[in-house]
Amino acid sequence: MKVILFGATGMVGQGVLRECLVDAGIEQVLVIGRRATGPLHAKVREVLLPDLFAVPTLGQALDGYDACFYCLGVSAVGMTEAAYRRVTYDLTLLIAGCLVERNPGMTFVYVSGTGTDRTERGRSMWARVKGATENAISELPFAATYMFRPGYIQPMDGITSNTALYRAIYVVMGPLYPLLDRLFPRYITSTERVGRAMIAVARHGAPTHVLENREINELSIPRGK
Repeated sequence: MKVILFGATGMVGQGVLRECLVDAGIEQVLVIGRRATGPLHAKVREVLLPDLFAVPTLGQALDGYDACFYCLGVSAVGMTEAAYRRVTYDLTLLIAGCLVERNPGMTFVYVSGTGTDRTERGRSMWARVKGATENAISELPFAATYMFRPGYIQPMDGITSNTALYRAIYVVMGPLYPLLDRLFPRYITSTERVGRAMIAVARHGAPTHVLENREINELSIPRGK
């Protein structure tokens, strides 16, 4: 399986990339982003674009992929709705529209979040915009689309957040993660599980196209299984 990954330098994207690299069934990963991910693995081909709205100019370089793992996103804190919508909705749909034209047999997996509002009428700005994005992606003629809605995500395998506040929170929460995971499976997941679940739905599909924490955890098949 050949996959395209957006957002590989973010915490979730780092976890997804790691799981792709250790999965023997993933042949190639095309990483597209603004910043380099670091030393490249033999499976990885990296394309750096200062402006991701230029993704359609990559043309044939986007052809021949089986899945896209779209982990790109920003926090809505301090942003106007128009600015947040440009990054969250406009950019995502531009990229998704380009990919579906070039790879109609592709599975597109979009990282959304717990609390996303698909009515698009709620009070929470980020939830409305994420909901509109989910709705629009679902209308595109991909072979399949899946919306991942993780809640609390524990970084694993040395992965860190780019946000200082979040890094501090994860340091405190790390020792508590095994207990919280047992007590609150509906709300807790990890970067490993998100990555494995994405690969699983791209490979085998899933019973539902909107995956909350519980479904993500159920689909995160351990390595070697």
